[in-house]
Amino acid sequence: MLFSWLHNRAGTDVAAATAHAQALQSIERSLHLDIELAANQWLAERPALIQAAALYYRLYYLPLIGVLLWVLFARADVYPKVRRTFVVMAPLALLIFWLLPMSPPRFALPGIVDIVAQHDLFGNDTSRDLTTGQNHFSAMPSLHVGWSALCAYTAWLALRDKHPRFGLLVWLFPIVMVAVVITTGNHYVLDVVGSVLLLIISIAATTVWNRWRRSP
Repeated sequence: MLFSWLHNRAGTDVAAATAHAQALQSIERSLHLDIELAANQWLAERPALIQAAALYYRLYYLPLIGVLLWVLFARADVYPKVRRTFVVMAPLALLIFWLLPMSPPRFALPGIVDIVAQHDLFGNDTSRDLTTGQNHFSAMPSLHVGWSALCAYTAWLALRDKHPRFGLLVWLFPIVMVAVVITTGNHYVLDVVGSVLLLIISIAATTVWNRWRRSP
């Protein structure tokens, strides 16, 4: 609840969010990474995949909650490391949202179809309503990808010893999420890169934290 409250307070500077989005688009064009419009148009032409993508985008937190509860009650050796990673990751993400508000492609990139808004699973369009108090300008980093990657990392830690193949298979969850957030017009390619860096930095900080706790 505290995270959500702070997150929503960071999404008020529309002008800055638009300027940052335009700057990011310019960087992506120079690096030939500006695939968001083409990917979005590809999905918009495939009705059979649209509902699945909207469902994946909306309900991604259910697997995350399930995996966290599993390691909490069944893998007490794994949970503390995951918890500390989460504790590092959440405030770092909030700091970026406050310092670098950014409009998602569905707001700042001409021609993007807001697929999740058009196919809302709950019967109402909140993804474009700026009066709800929600933060619509936190594209960088993508926490849909970040939390999905944390979910996969948690499952990998729990499975890698006894079930290494399943431990690798769980990484499909964030990989599919990357495709979903880009094709639905919610994130840029560099948002995904930011999410990966956020998780890596959080894991590294947690490793240092654990070593410090074990030291005399």
